[in-house]
Amino acid sequence: MDLGISGKSAIVCASSRGLGRACATALAQAGARVVINGLDAERLARTRDEIARMTGAEIVAVAADLSTADGRAALLAAAPEPDILVNNNGGPPARDFRKVDHDALIAGVEANMIAPIALIQAVIDSMVERRFGRIVNITSGSVKGPYPGLELSSGARAGLTGFVAGVARQVAHANVTINNLLPGPFDTDRIAALNRSVAAQSGRSEDEVLRQRVEGIPARRLGVPEEFGAACAFLCSAQAGFIVGQSLLIDGGVFPGIL
Repeated sequence: MDLGISGKSAIVCASSRGLGRACATALAQAGARVVINGLDAERLARTRDEIARMTGAEIVAVAADLSTADGRAALLAAAPEPDILVNNNGGPPARDFRKVDHDALIAGVEANMIAPIALIQAVIDSMVERRFGRIVNITSGSVKGPYPGLELSSGARAGLTGFVAGVARQVAHANVTINNLLPGPFDTDRIAALNRSVAAQSGRSEDEVLRQRVEGIPARRLGVPEEFGAACAFLCSAQAGFIVGQSLLIDGGVFPGIL
């Protein structure tokens, strides 16, 4: 399918690896010019070169911390008026909620709620003026089905979800959409870190933790990042203009509800 975004410009945050990289790759395959981002400049440069070689698209790398105003300014300097914004950021480490102090609370909210909102505020008016814009927030399946130890991540991302719900309805008339992607257990560094944390706390091996995790997934496997990237690219497509303010859970069937 031609997604209708060839020649569009896209910013994909936290995209040197994992789900962010998969989204950046999928958008590049669709013909977009993609600005990628990460903290590790060396790894980011490798990712830029690999995606460019794979897709033939123009890929721009911006090493910056999006939790800071300077980091966001650097990213926006590379694409002042993007057609597509994919918000993403690393989540706080798993920990007992009793040990989440004030500084950790502020850092979690900065990274997973304030930073994406600030980027949306910076780009949305130009999208409205051009009558095209796609914003996708990568949050977490824990927003819908809370996961012990991820209360800070869940809370900050749920705050973002609530904030953008009203914003999405205010700009939909201009063919600007805002939606959320909620990843479940994907084969990424994040799930590996969670498995290590559970293994350390329970005394089980990481292989055992992983095996039990997979047994609890109706699909009986971890998700593949490329699957997630494809879903993101579709939400950013010209054909997705009637999908407004939705949260798409991609978890292999883990969440047991009907909605």
